[in-house]
Amino acid sequence: MNDYKGLDSSTGKLTHADGSAMRALVVDDEESLADLVAMSLRYEGWDVVTAHSVTEAMSVAQGFTPDIAVLDIMLPDGNGLGLMKSLRGVHSGLPVLFLTAKDAVDDRVAGLTAGGDDYVTKPFSLEELVARLRGILRRSGKGVSEDDQAELRVGDLVLNEDSYEVSRAGAAIELTSTEFELLRYLMRNPKRVLSKANILDRVWDYDFGGKASIVEIYISYLRKKVDTLGPPLIHTVRGVGYIIKPVD
Repeated sequence: MNDYKGLDSSTGKLTHADGSAMRALVVDDEESLADLVAMSLRYEGWDVVTAHSVTEAMSVAQGFTPDIAVLDIMLPDGNGLGLMKSLRGVHSGLPVLFLTAKDAVDDRVAGLTAGGDDYVTKPFSLEELVARLRGILRRSGKGVSEDDQAELRVGDLVLNEDSYEVSRAGAAIELTSTEFELLRYLMRNPKRVLSKANILDRVWDYDFGGKASIVEIYISYLRKKVDTLGPPLIHTVRGVGYIIKPVD
């Protein structure tokens, strides 16, 4: 499993209006995955508590007031849907993001129908998960950002992390989910050379065993959609990796 200790984010840290840290409860019976998620959120400056069952989560919730909960649908002593209801009985209106199996469409529908705020499917990109959580908290009014905006900008290229809209010089750009995550990672690290290995770790699934050639393919996809609308923004640093930077 890849090490995500170096998860990068150039967007402003999300905090409460008084500057105190956001608080998250992460519940998953796969301890290594719960730890990965917690590590990513702590890198964002959040306070995080993990639990691995319904019973443990409810015990934790008595002494910890989360701003948001990340809940696995399948737990050893129950499920995330029931846990959400129980947690909201203790912490009214608690926003919830569900973790679901890739092919469990019914779980996703049930989660949102039951009042969940969002979901991501396993395996997932930690960058995507963090961005989804930030978006939920912004929309709920619980969190404010240092730059108080959901937009990333590099020159005339704009990416909105909440609406998942991308445009260049006012022209809308349609991206697949993977293209969006790759562009977001590049734009969160402007003027910084990112290696293929680093991009694989951050953009693709946490247990993805792919080859670096997939990065080259998706960089070419992005260039066809982004760099055809103006002077090139995405550059190759031969033998090192890729960099996005505004036109001089």
